[in-house]
Amino acid sequence: MHPKAETVHGEQGYPSLDAIPFQVDVVDVFVNSGLAGPVADEAVAIDAKAVWFQLDVIDEAAYDRARAAGLLMVMDRCPAIEIPRLG
Repeated sequence: MHPKAETVHGEQGYPSLDAIPFQVDVVDVFVNSGLAGPVADEAVAIDAKAVWFQLDVIDEAAYDRARAAGLLMVMDRCPAIEIPRLG
């Protein structure tokens, strides 16, 4: 999602999470910490399966809200770093 993006790397962009016309698995959050909580709340509202806050994106209250709603939640981590560690 990007409020101004029509396409991102050749993929359709959407102005908000609720504008996405299909099930969202992971909401990957690349905004500053002060804006991250509302994005996590939107992820809960659209019934996403997980939220991933990138490095230095920290909002403990949003983390708790997402977890309480049943979403998987990762905070202050980078998938490019963490995923190779799994394999």
